Amino acid sequence: MENLKLIISSYYRVTATLLLTVLSCVTCLPLDEDSVCTAEEFASYSIVFTGKWSQAAFPKQYPLYRPPAQWSSLLGVAHNSDYSMWKISEYASNGMREFAERGETWTLMKEVEEAGEKIQSIHGIFSASAISSGTGQTSTDFEVHSRHSLISIVVRIVPSPDWFVGIESLNLCEKDHWKQQVSLELFPYDAGTDSGFTFSSPNFATIPQDTVTEITCSSPSHPANSFYYPKLKHLPPLARITLVKLKRSLLGFPLPQSNVTAIGNEIDDSVSDTPLDCETSLWSSWGLCRGMCGHTGTKRRTRYIRLHPANNGTPCPDLNEEAECEPDNCV
Repeated sequence: MENLKLIISSYYRVTATLLLTVLSCVTCLPLDEDSVCTAEEFASYSIVFTGKWSQAAFPKQYPLYRPPAQWSSLLGVAHNSDYSMWKISEYASNGMREFAERGETWTLMKEVEEAGEKIQSIHGIFSASAISSGTGQTSTDFEVHSRHSLISIVVRIVPSPDWFVGIESLNLCEKDHWKQQVSLELFPYDAGTDSGFTFSSPNFATIPQDTVTEITCSSPSHPANSFYYPKLKHLPPLARITLVKLKRSLLGFPLPQSNVTAIGNEIDDSVSDTPLDCETSLWSSWGLCRGMCGHTGTKRRTRYIRLHPANNGTPCPDLNEEAECEPDNCV
């Protein structure tokens, strides 16, 4: 009987030691990026989207009609690290595909709602109205939570095959406080679902689907690409996002700020005009040699302008060329 008591006592001591070890190790586990936020529970922000898609900055194939250059409505989500709206080098969801190709939001919003219901990863969805030109502004307010301090947004480039601008999982919390203001320049992305090269390309599905990639002045490396500017080191920014934290009243409600849109967010006209060089077709074949028999004749070939120069780009060369030849069919 005494031996049985000793065995039981030893068992409880070992179990307690193991339990203490496990509990102490739990505190050593790495925390998720957004779980370390110890700022006040809620914060409200104003978000301003500024389109900078002008013909001077992007002269190549700039859409002037049917439809002209413009922006879709802005769709944003406040979430934690368990949710991802889109990511570079990963495949776009069906909702992102429909939004990037056609500007349809229903499927994407359904995906967001389902993620919120299954894993409690979503705090809220917000949106801002579309912009009917390449330059202009749209804005809205939204709320974040200390456990949902990340935001992601998308805005479709119209017209385009499947191109968009946006931000992905931007953390607005810095440990014990919320960021007061954030301003980011935006550049184009390809959703990887349509293989068109130009703004007005017809639908041409990418099979198999590709991953989301950034569009640069040299990638895709194809002269037909609307953003292909091989002489530039970087594309000018296509848009800008500015976020400003809203002050709260004593009762915790966000105070209205009528001038948020204008704070540090005027449409920037200082971006240099992008020079666009003339592009011509290849030379045609030489024509027949014209002239009198026994004398030197001339033959001619032509080419045409594929892309007119803009913003002091290289002017077009001669489109006709002549050369000496011996007249044909002389006896």
